[in-house]
Amino acid sequence: MMQGADELRVSPASETGRHREGAGGLDLERSSFRARMTDHLPVAVGTTLGLFFVSDGVLDGPYFKGHRVPAFLQVGLRYYAATVDPVGEPALFVSDDDGETWGVSTATTLTFPDDVDAVLGRVCQLQLDLSIPPSPGAQPVLAGVDPAALFRSSDGITFELVRGLWDLPDRAGWEPPGDRLHTVLTHADRPGRITVAIGSGGIYRSDDGGETWLAKNGGIAMHPADDWRGPRRQIYKLAMDAAEPDSLFAQTDTGTYHSENGGDSWRRVSGAGEPDGLPTDFGFAVVCHVVEPNTAYVFPLESEWYPCSPEGRPRVYRTTDSGGRWVMLGDGLPSEHAHTTVVSDAFAIGHTSPYPLVFGTRAGQLFASLDRGQSWRLVSSGLPPVLCVRVLD
Repeated sequence: MMQGADELRVSPASETGRHREGAGGLDLERSSFRARMTDHLPVAVGTTLGLFFVSDGVLDGPYFKGHRVPAFLQVGLRYYAATVDPVGEPALFVSDDDGETWGVSTATTLTFPDDVDAVLGRVCQLQLDLSIPPSPGAQPVLAGVDPAALFRSSDGITFELVRGLWDLPDRAGWEPPGDRLHTVLTHADRPGRITVAIGSGGIYRSDDGGETWLAKNGGIAMHPADDWRGPRRQIYKLAMDAAEPDSLFAQTDTGTYHSENGGDSWRRVSGAGEPDGLPTDFGFAVVCHVVEPNTAYVFPLESEWYPCSPEGRPRVYRTTDSGGRWVMLGDGLPSEHAHTTVVSDAFAIGHTSPYPLVFGTRAGQLFASLDRGQSWRLVSSGLPPVLCVRVLD
């Protein structure tokens, strides 16, 4: 599916101030922001109409103008951006110079092998592969895609299908359009362990580097049947407690869940309607703190049929005891008339102190907190609908 393309080059800002040059039908924009980006909170934002770099309200972009950007990954100075063009063709672009230039070659193609009856729809998730040792000079990468499948690259360039998951008999029960693999978790302290979430397929874990897989959905309630669908289990996002890698949080259409044993069993911790609980059982996004154990953040939404902030008041909720108690964090967020949606991959946390929290909305707003969510500020507005957010190192 993915065809090779010429490298996309952007002239230095000092030469043109703002330069536009196309390749492969793409328009790129360049601002003087990049020269001073490291002085601020740098964030990569994938939207429905391109990739932006944002810091303190200053924009650099759009890159891949008019293309959806559902996934982004940083590995040192290398950036990966997954795109889908206006006619539905997916691609994976790579920059080895901190985003100065982008390219995709035939070696970067990510496609199903000839003996598999499937066509790549999009790359939904990009994640470092900590389940295997890195190659000299390269960091392995995992890619979750639609239809639900996992690809691995040992060198960060050439990808191969993880056949153990693709050949799983359970696949017959995964319903489209929910059969997309949208979350990939690995941990350096547990070699060989990979945990994934599949939209309507549930949670699966491998402890042998992807050779064999087991479902890990025990305790997660099924969504009742409705007029046009049968009972189902819809998983929207997984997050791993970096300080306690066996501690996982799952956001689903029947609540927020916590596991203390790597997904072997789950308990619902949303406590919707309770004094210390969340306002609803529904939401898309969940993130865990990088160094504080038992700490997670969610952005509740009203319901499956009205996935917006309850009562038009967007709020983040934090737990510091694995879901036993949730605290509302809304200082700096709109207090009324803000019917906001935050999708599964549009909430992120930085990996260095002060571990900034950043989320983007379908209304094109970007909010950030530098104090564990106690207060928020509007970083940018007027972006296209936000699909993914990553805090850059």
